[in-house]
Amino acid sequence: MITRRFLLGGLLAGAALPALGEGLVSSPRPVPRGGRADRPVAGDVEALIAAAKLGGTVAFVVADARTGAVLEAREPDLALPPASVAKAVTALYALEKLGPGFRFATRVLATGPVVQGVVQGDLVLAGGGDPTLQTDQLGDLVAGLARGGLKGATGRLLYWDGALPRLEGIAADQPDHVGYNAAVSGLCLNFNRVHFEWKRAGGDWQVAVDARGERFVPEVAMVRVGIRSREAPLFTYDRGQVEEWTVASAALGKGGSRWLPVRDPGRYVAEVFRTLARAQGIRLPAGERVAALPAGAELGRVESEPLPAVLRDMLRFSTNLTAECVGLTASGAAGLEASGRAMSDWVRAAFGVAFDLRDHSGLGGASRVTAAGMARVLVRAEAEGRGLRAILRDVGMKDDQGKVLEGHPVKVLAKSGTLNFVSGLAGHVVPPPTSKNGGRELVFAIFSGDPERRDAVPVALREEPEGGKSWTRRARRLQGQLVNRWAGAYG
Repeated sequence: MITRRFLLGGLLAGAALPALGEGLVSSPRPVPRGGRADRPVAGDVEALIAAAKLGGTVAFVVADARTGAVLEAREPDLALPPASVAKAVTALYALEKLGPGFRFATRVLATGPVVQGVVQGDLVLAGGGDPTLQTDQLGDLVAGLARGGLKGATGRLLYWDGALPRLEGIAADQPDHVGYNAAVSGLCLNFNRVHFEWKRAGGDWQVAVDARGERFVPEVAMVRVGIRSREAPLFTYDRGQVEEWTVASAALGKGGSRWLPVRDPGRYVAEVFRTLARAQGIRLPAGERVAALPAGAELGRVESEPLPAVLRDMLRFSTNLTAECVGLTASGAAGLEASGRAMSDWVRAAFGVAFDLRDHSGLGGASRVTAAGMARVLVRAEAEGRGLRAILRDVGMKDDQGKVLEGHPVKVLAKSGTLNFVSGLAGHVVPPPTSKNGGRELVFAIFSGDPERRDAVPVALREEPEGGKSWTRRARRLQGQLVNRWAGAYG
């Protein structure tokens, strides 16, 4: 059996990871006691930073997790892009605003009575902003309706995707074809991607576009992909009634597949729902979007996992869509930048930290945080039992070359983040109880960035810019070296 988590990993593996592939309402809380944020940095740390040859700036803070005492810092108050480290803040925000028992729900409603299996009125597919909904879950929802005797409706198939604002993408400065820059909607499916598969057949190509799950593989007509005899550009995209893609044949080899983004996810979900319904003997017309949710009796629903499980997967797989749907649901704001401001205001009120967050995923390059502020958030969040540490992934202790040291007794529970020429890592270093100093736990935040170099990369090349992979490897190796050093010196 392929689990939901396995499928999630597979969906993300089908496209590159993110660029790769991450007002005051009460008095601020006091700065944690026990240390200043300008403690000197040892010469060996400066040597490690020089050897990394990153350019730009490296900023960090490491502190005692219990007292907040700063043990070592470099450029602690310099504001840098957080990349996907922002998702750790989003997780805290959602847990407070929505609560750990919250679940997203996608519902099917009937505006009139059901007589001999036929709705006397409209059938409504009502989205609740669930970023984790997948085709197999939608197929099971439809199968349940069929088992209950549903055969159709006298009226229309309506879909409501207004639980969240409709956005064609998270960040405007990303290439069209990158799946990590997902569209946002109150109806989402397969992280708002379609599966594109190609195979060489003689002198031509066989192409399929579908919304595949493990058990259901419905075709998708609203997205079309054509293969063109050329070397560049790799993709072209035209947003019309049908979302039209073309792909350069020179890049395809004999066959393969990849997930491509859908820019109108509400219509996508409605089409897939209708196709799945037809396969179950439920006859429905093409879906129509409605601006307001009609009143109706609920015929069925599918719910997400509880919020902590959703957030755990978000932090593990760094899913940008999940971060934005969770953050927008928590804020109730009408747009992404307003929602980012609402979360920034909450951080200031809850932790006394001034962040400038423009989204909830960190995909946009305009957000800014500081290492000192991030460390303070981690210290206070754990002291107040806010539940972040329990859902952070153990990224492992690493050797000087960046390789994970399997079986190492020290845990590194952290969130990483990567954009072009931007890298971050923040979290907890948890030593075994038998370590020196009584097993002192640390919190840390490391941000490396060369925003000017990032901004200079043309949009069309931002999926994999020249020098980007090697820069990221060096940044991650430096992070591992710093954490390893701190665990030995202070843990």
